Amino acid sequence: MSPIDAVRTPDDRFLNLPDFVWRPQYEDQLAGYEGLRMARIDEGPQDAERVFLCLHGQPSWGFLYRHMIPVFLETSARVVVPDLFGFGRSDKPIQDNCYTFTFHRQSLIELIETLDLKGITLVVQDWGGLLGLTIPPDMPDRFNRLLVMNTVLGLGGGSSEGFDAWRDFHRTHPDYDVAALFQKYVPGMSDEVAAAYAAPFPDARYRGGVRKFPSLVMTEPDMEGVDVSRRAAAWWKTDWSGDSFMAIGEADVLIPPRLMKRMHEILGVVRPPLMLPDAGHFVQETNGEQVARACLSAWEDVGHPI
Repeated sequence: MSPIDAVRTPDDRFLNLPDFVWRPQYEDQLAGYEGLRMARIDEGPQDAERVFLCLHGQPSWGFLYRHMIPVFLETSARVVVPDLFGFGRSDKPIQDNCYTFTFHRQSLIELIETLDLKGITLVVQDWGGLLGLTIPPDMPDRFNRLLVMNTVLGLGGGSSEGFDAWRDFHRTHPDYDVAALFQKYVPGMSDEVAAAYAAPFPDARYRGGVRKFPSLVMTEPDMEGVDVSRRAAAWWKTDWSGDSFMAIGEADVLIPPRLMKRMHEILGVVRPPLMLPDAGHFVQETNGEQVARACLSAWEDVGHPI
């Protein structure tokens, strides 16, 4: 891969983040991505038998998991929360055409292999699921649990009215106010928290991923990533032997409950989902601790020690 021109958000943009006290670690030699620095939160024992791998979506970053990280750490597990390239503290390619499904999926595979993560509980929402749910079929021995929140697999089968509006907004307002968007989709969010979500994106040069990701969602059958997503759907249904838990924000206008209930079927989740009537798309922000404790309680109840 040729060197990629990228920008790096200044560190002072991340000072005094509310309830986000963990120091980032960095990888800048991922195979095929040499020179691009990927950031992550990496807490807990490095040799822990269980690893919570938490994947964010767009336009969020690892800050989204700040209410869940402490709950997972209580179990003596390792918690790894990477920022996708283009988001958070990770480097941000300047050219929008760098942002593709394959580019991001492979970067996560390289991170998992570089860190040699095993005993993974995969925690996903939004693009974290579009990407992350396609990875276990290629390395099944590394994964044994799944926690899924509002997300889908990109099977090329159409869209929702709410997502169409979201994608159209990004097309017509490519350099929108990220803080204002979060406050729109999470009513009551404080200015301080909204500013933290916007911190990685000082100006348009830093927002390639924010601009591009909505157009990458695989709503048509010929889009990049559909084939691997369909293969993953078949694998989750027939080959997955781990334990799964789903939480659904019922007020989500981007991925409405009917799509999440379909995902419940596709993923072969046995237990009923945790329904959150007042939660929208960003479940981790509004109900993160509740969801984390609910899934841990469910797994303990069925005899899987935390």
